[in-house]
Amino acid sequence: MQIEFSGKRVVVTGAAQGIGRSIVRAMAEAGARVAALDLDAAGLQEAKAAGADKLVTLDLSERDAVLDAFGHLASDWGGIDILVTAAGGVRGQVAQPLEDVSEATWRQLFEANVDSAFWCAQAVAPAMKRQASGRIITISSGAGLRPSLTGIQAYSSAKHALVGLTKQLALELGKHGITVNSIAPGFVLSNPATQRQWESYGAEGQKKLVEGIHMRRLGLPDDIAHAVLFLASEQASWISGQILSVDGGRA
Repeated sequence: MQIEFSGKRVVVTGAAQGIGRSIVRAMAEAGARVAALDLDAAGLQEAKAAGADKLVTLDLSERDAVLDAFGHLASDWGGIDILVTAAGGVRGQVAQPLEDVSEATWRQLFEANVDSAFWCAQAVAPAMKRQASGRIITISSGAGLRPSLTGIQAYSSAKHALVGLTKQLALELGKHGITVNSIAPGFVLSNPATQRQWESYGAEGQKKLVEGIHMRRLGLPDDIAHAVLFLASEQASWISGQILSVDGGRA
């Protein structure tokens, strides 16, 4: 099976590092035109080196800014074929007792992981409906299917909400020829935040975590990018509303 995206118009959020940047590279290598979106302007230069031909710096939690950016992209390209929402993460948060979690801390992770994905889907839907086709792929997490290994209540809750959003959008948009699916990564060493999490486990914790993975290794950003390519391809045209765990297998 050969997957290629020659001429496809792709938008990737959270593209400045880690998983998002790997998705940019994989899409570009498969022939797609890629717009890389992120708040990190400096990091977007790395996305450009990975193959992005459009860079957009913006705060994805701001609905008006997202709608405006997607409107310009759809106008410039004449449409958008694929949206991958890889923005999110823990935003530097660490586990703390339930009673110590502030409103700002809680809302920050919902804005980063849920609000941003919803605004992007809302923004891209008109263009995809007009062409009666499209792919939307969210990047959720194993923490959206079970409790978070890091113990961050807001992160786990937000990723569970993103899984629910994915399924709801699949139902609504399917009749327009648009599939909506999610990749739920396991532990992937993809950026400084995940590296800090890994180091925080210590030698014994790291050993226990790896032993709980069937493949006995951590994930790589490319492992997630390859799964995204499949769900975005024509070969996945009758797959929608699904959450694909890409985690090496869990004991």
